[in-house]
This record gives sequence, C-alpha cells and structure tokens, in this order.
Amino acid sequence: MSEAYPTTPVVDMRNRPAFLHAFFGAQPNTPQFEVVKWLNKRVGSRDVEHFTRAKDPKGVVAEMDDAGISVAVMVARSVPGVRVSNDDLAAVAAEGKKRLVAIASVDPIELGREAAVAEARRAIKTLGMRGLNLDAGFYGTPMRADDYRLMPLYEVCEQLGVPAFVMSGPTTPDLRLNDPYAVDNVAKTFPKLPIVCCHGFYPNVREIVTVAFRNENVFVSPDMYTFCPGGAGYVEAANGFMADQFLFGSSYPFRPMKQGVEDFKLLGLSRESYEKATYKNADRLFGGLGLAVKDRKKAAA
Repeated sequence: MSEAYPTTPVVDMRNRPAFLHAFFGAQPNTPQFEVVKWLNKRVGSRDVEHFTRAKDPKGVVAEMDDAGISVAVMVARSVPGVRVSNDDLAAVAAEGKKRLVAIASVDPIELGREAAVAEARRAIKTLGMRGLNLDAGFYGTPMRADDYRLMPLYEVCEQLGVPAFVMSGPTTPDLRLNDPYAVDNVAKTFPKLPIVCCHGFYPNVREIVTVAFRNENVFVSPDMYTFCPGGAGYVEAANGFMADQFLFGSSYPFRPMKQGVEDFKLLGLSRESYEKATYKNADRLFGGLGLAVKDRKKAAA
C-alpha cells in the first residue's frame, strides 16, 4: 500500500512546453512529432498525445493546475537541431508569473568559450534565469560532463550562485558519454556548486547513486526514467541517504504531468522523502521559490 501524503506544493524539475520547438512536439505530422509520441509510449504514458493540449504559457499553467504542480522548471536545449533561445524561454517564464522557472542553455562548441561564458552570464544576470543547462553528450562535438570546455561554465554557475543542470540518459548519441563518474569529478572541482543530473544518468542507476553518496552537492532527477526498469534503485536511495538530493520531474512533454505526479505517489517513498523530493529540495536548491508557505495555507484551509 502506498504512503498517504498530505497536500503540499509540487515542483516539476523537468518540463518543456511542446510549443517551444518541433523537437518537443510543436508541429503535428512531422517526424519529430512522431518521436515525441514514440518516447511517451516507451516510458509508459497512458495518453501519448497529451502534449498537444497546451498551446501557450496559459495552457501549460492549466495543465499544471490539473496535475497539482505549483512550479515548473523549464530546461530547454541549445544543441544542433534543438535551439531554444534564452530570450524566448525567459519571455515564456515571464508570462507564467512565477509559476514557470527558466533555465538557460548555451552551446560552447557553437559559441566558443568566451561567448558561451558571456551568454551564460547575460542569461542569468540580465534575463533572470535560475540555472544553466549543459548538454555535454549532445553538442556538435560530444563530450563527457567533466570536459575541460565545460569547466568555465560550471565556474560561472558557482560564482553566480545558481545550479548547473547536466543532461544525461539513454538517448545520449554515444552511450559511453552517459558516464555518471564524470559528475564526480565536477562535484569535487566545484564543491559549492549544486549539480542537477537530469534523467539521472539512466540506466546507470547504481553509479549515479554512488556519486551522490560521495557528493552532497549532486542532485538526482531521473524524472520519466524513475518508472523504467531499474528505477527502483533511485527510490531506495531516496528513502535513505539520498533523501536531500532526490528531485521530482515529469519530463513533460515526453510524459504527462498529471500521470507523473500520480505515479510518483505510488513509488513507496516515505512521507519525509516524498515531501523533500516534490518541493523541499527544489526550494532549497533555488534559494526559495516563493510558493511553499502559500500552498501550505491553502492545504490547511
């Protein structure tokens, strides 16, 4: 029997509105649209076309309300074939009126070191974005997460006090680069930097859990892969030492928001671990999201 959880805020740590780009399903009757449906099916979505409902930021917030999600963290991409500009994403976040949080992305291969660092600083300081996404294995020149070309970008994050988001998972073009141990090197080089491992380096569950054990600044966000074979290892760790480092994410549009919340409640997390994963850890990670107290009052009303 699953734990009975109280009504609390939920922070979705990986959410990308479909309208942002064809890669996320913005254009029906295209190969990209079919891929979004295919991946939804692979990760157990009951409705593989759910992502077509939200046409704008208002629609995304409506989907969040239906799912019981307080804040959605939008982690876009800047890699060949998937370019979402920081200005465009920041504009979407502004329309979300604090319900949508934008994470910047830069491509150090396309921009070069100095321009990538400058864009990261501009996105965070000028546009108000709350972190930086790095797609190490997906750039034109694929690399490990601890590649020397990424070090200046991690340094910027540490200096500006925002988390670094590291893309990983089984869709990495060269699976040898889906290496959790690279994060161990980054975490030790930048011990004050919170590092969010998007997709939890699945299927290398034991390895990323080991890295999190060694480094308290490593956060594991397996999102849709939590529900794939072997995902129970994340939950076991989250019920133990990794309680303060585990994060909920829906992976929208590749899995429905509401189903993600519902399925997360069935994982067998303790009440304390569930509350930490769904909002307390994220709130601490970002230095406050401004919704927890408000939502608690609503729950008590």
